[in-house]
Amino acid sequence: MRLAELDVFVVAPPAPGWGGRYWIVPKLTTSCGVTGYGEVYASAVGPEAMRTVIGDVFARHCEGSDPADTALMARRVWGSGFTGRADPTVWGAWSGLEIACWDILGKALDRPVHALVGGRLNERLRAYTYLYPEPSMDAAAFWTSAEMAAEVAALRVAEGWTAVKFDPAGPYTIRGGHEPGGRDVSLSVAFVRAIRAAVGDRADLLFGTHGQFTPSGAIRLGRAIAEADPLWFEEPVPPDDPSGQAEVARGQPVPVASGERLCGLGEFATLLRLGAARILQPALGRAGGIGEGLRIAALAQGFGAQVAPHLYAGPVEFAASVQLGAAIPNLLMVEAIETPFHHALGGGPRAEGGFVEVPTAPGLGLSFDEDLARAHPYRGTGLHLEMQEASPDYARGNAFLGGAAD
Repeated sequence: MRLAELDVFVVAPPAPGWGGRYWIVPKLTTSCGVTGYGEVYASAVGPEAMRTVIGDVFARHCEGSDPADTALMARRVWGSGFTGRADPTVWGAWSGLEIACWDILGKALDRPVHALVGGRLNERLRAYTYLYPEPSMDAAAFWTSAEMAAEVAALRVAEGWTAVKFDPAGPYTIRGGHEPGGRDVSLSVAFVRAIRAAVGDRADLLFGTHGQFTPSGAIRLGRAIAEADPLWFEEPVPPDDPSGQAEVARGQPVPVASGERLCGLGEFATLLRLGAARILQPALGRAGGIGEGLRIAALAQGFGAQVAPHLYAGPVEFAASVQLGAAIPNLLMVEAIETPFHHALGGGPRAEGGFVEVPTAPGLGLSFDEDLARAHPYRGTGLHLEMQEASPDYARGNAFLGGAAD
């Protein structure tokens, strides 16, 4: 069985586009006709350029190979162009291809992926959800309204969710890290107080920042929100400052979580060596795929850290997170995005009542709808996610709009 063909779907979810402007899904086909799907998370170039990158990585390092040789292919990619490191765009392309290889292997052997990497250690995975506005709400006002956030949190907890994520500190800017303004800190405190009052001890609070602050600013913010006992303080500083993140972990009481934007084992190892995070959040469509996710989880276990795979993408990356989560002992929870389009496109695992039943179907457990994917091509010019260029507004306050696609 050899990798023979590549196709790439670039799918635009319907508005408001929770999960990003588009999802990049490579499809691999073997010489004997077995197919597998993967997903590439948030590349730094446009989707057509990324389609070319994926094609180049496939042609150079994967075509003609046995799909079981993921470790060998990964090392080829790691060393490509004499880099010896995980280049985010090239490694992201490989991540999607790697996930597709596991899907192929599971289908060829008629086994779910988790059965190929140690078996099902966890049958039912805890999941968390981001707080998105209800259809009846003013979407523009939602992101700075502690009251609306608390209302949605109460609805999600009533459905069974035991953890909710939100990030009121804003903005999502190329000028991070910066010091939070007084309004940012006050709004953050208002959010954690209102949401804690709404959910009590029935759910954990997950506080995000998207790497926006200096270490000193993040310490100030962490100390301010600690009164509500959040479970984690996510990516408090930019991802290129692991020593600064270690300073944050030491300087305030909320546990630090990080990893959405990291690539490869080495970058996660740095966080653990420095004591910069005890909750790792690999996005498998960027971190290196399922195999690298297993290695990251094993390394984390040695440091007494837990794993909570990140998701701001489509149903294929979610399915990969579920397969990983089923097989590791130090899973904390998986991130889920529950929309009708996610379900219709992927046809795979879903969170119900705040938990995910691990699928027993072969491969990733997907029934990917190619016709639906082709019916929703991406025709825009923006990237999957983008930061604003404007500086933080210390006079009128800031907002992060939850990643909505315009």
